[in-house]
Amino acid sequence: MSGTGTSTALAELARRGFRVVDTDYDGLSVESWCAEESRPEQLWREDKIDALLARHENSSPEEPLFVGGCVSNQGRFYRRFAAVVLLSAPVDVLLERLTTRTTNAFGKSSDDRDRVLADLAAVEPRLRAGADAEIDTRAPVAEVADRLVRIARGAS
Repeated sequence: MSGTGTSTALAELARRGFRVVDTDYDGLSVESWCAEESRPEQLWREDKIDALLARHENSSPEEPLFVGGCVSNQGRFYRRFAAVVLLSAPVDVLLERLTTRTTNAFGKSSDDRDRVLADLAAVEPRLRAGADAEIDTRAPVAEVADRLVRIARGAS
């Protein structure tokens, strides 16, 4: 979900030496038309995600791989993750982050904010239902990263 702090958490984990992947980049996601919602949606390129996970599973499965993203087909990969974690924050925090961030233009327009609000209502409950854990990202980024590491290593 936009504005939850995923990119910030991934950057902190990378700074600590962990392997991280933000699926919004490097051709891992593609925009597709969602007829059901009459709007474009992001999907993981399943061949690319499968290859990414296979490389990790075959090379260093004992080390955590942190994968960030929010797409409609992500559930197809849940069984391959040690844990699925929902990063969340109250709507006012999300909107403030989107308005003030400088790393990404998404969230600046009223259309973008309307989409975020719609996704919070429709998508976040489904994400919550499929998650093994949830972290409120109002906590300092170091605490969010600490908790992600504990979850990845099998302790919540």
